[in-house]
Amino acid sequence: MVNQIFSHYTASISDFQQDPLAVIEDANGETIAVLDHNKPAFYCIPTPLYEQLLEMLEDQKWLKIAQERSTEPTIKISIEELRERVKANAI
Repeated sequence: MVNQIFSHYTASISDFQQDPLAVIEDANGETIAVLDHNKPAFYCIPTPLYEQLLEMLEDQKWLKIAQERSTEPTIKISIEELRERVKANAI
């Protein structure tokens, strides 16, 4: 069976268990594929990249909502009327 590795850096699970911080440091802030019997067991993702991925997922969620709502009918309302509605509903 062929396994695709989505990383430029790899480490054996034994090396990773022995000294994970050294493996992470050697990867220079890049993602590491940790291999078990030459197959990816998991990926070690640096914190900044993980945070960026979470933000991208959040953006995708909001984009989907915006696209769904873009087909809803629209209404025209003045800013004054909107302010009055907000005050009345205490939003």
